[in-house]
Amino acid sequence: MPQYRPRADGTGRTRRAVLGGGVALMSAPAAFAAWSPAQVLPDPAIHVLDESFSKYRLTTASIERLATGFRWSEGPVWFGDQRCVIWSDVPNNRLMRWSEETGLVDEFRKPSNYGNGNARDLQGRLVTCEELTRRVTRTEYDGSITVLADRYDGKRLNSPNDVAVKNDGSVWFTDPTAGIISNYEGKIATEELPTGLYRVDSNSGAISLMTNEMNWPNGLAFSPDYQTLYVIESRATPRTIWAYGLTSSGTQLGERRLVYKCQFDETPDGMRVDSTGMLWVGWGMGKPGLDGVRVMTPDGHAIAHISLPERCANLCFGGLYKNRLFMAASHSLYSLYLNVSGLP
Repeated sequence: MPQYRPRADGTGRTRRAVLGGGVALMSAPAAFAAWSPAQVLPDPAIHVLDESFSKYRLTTASIERLATGFRWSEGPVWFGDQRCVIWSDVPNNRLMRWSEETGLVDEFRKPSNYGNGNARDLQGRLVTCEELTRRVTRTEYDGSITVLADRYDGKRLNSPNDVAVKNDGSVWFTDPTAGIISNYEGKIATEELPTGLYRVDSNSGAISLMTNEMNWPNGLAFSPDYQTLYVIESRATPRTIWAYGLTSSGTQLGERRLVYKCQFDETPDGMRVDSTGMLWVGWGMGKPGLDGVRVMTPDGHAIAHISLPERCANLCFGGLYKNRLFMAASHSLYSLYLNVSGLP
């Protein structure tokens, strides 16, 4: 199979390249992590840390690299009606799209305003955290953009990072400062609000601060019954995963409990929860054996680790039965079939 390399003329133009069984639009120059698919089964890159993980694992399925050549892959979301994954290539200021039907990758939107986290609302519309414009937006059916949140208490948000939609239609998002501390994935600006976790009401559109007690809230995900919200605190020392109980109305946070306190080199980022309540957490910081996805129980007990050659920033479940894990990892997009599905 021919491999077409990206332009090296510094123009920033793109051309197609056949890599990892898929087709990616790549910007020059690009560096690719060393990668080769498993030659034996079960895939040795899938590490079972507790026998309870065995029921989630397909011993005949191995990790696949679908595309590579991106600056920083983030925020994947599955669109079943289009059979595609949309994710963010943040510093390249674009949203990418991989088609399950054809295996091809193209640019879904450019510029994306340095889009980061993505989700779908209950009507199937794309919800995106934009770091440059410091807002959360919704893409309507006709392609127009609706701003869901850009200010709180009259002050600009910092840099919305990740987003989750609750079963009542409300949009919950984290607001650290990643997009305003450099010009790499946003624009240097002054912090006007403490880093916080927010909720956008689905009926009134009102924006409520849920908490600002965390230092850089990052990835977030709801439990299958939507009674618990998991949040990663990225600038705690060490990083921490918290679980917040929700009040009976589901609109406020209750007590929080510690799920996991990281070791020195452990770096959780984004996460998803499967239909049985297990946490699948993007993991790593360039340390051998740490990059990939950590699977853990709701009380923080690690049951598996999926090793990747790159740090995994975020992930989602997709495919016909939502049993295919898509992993946005640094410069690439990976996938793995499982014997468990994501939340509907």
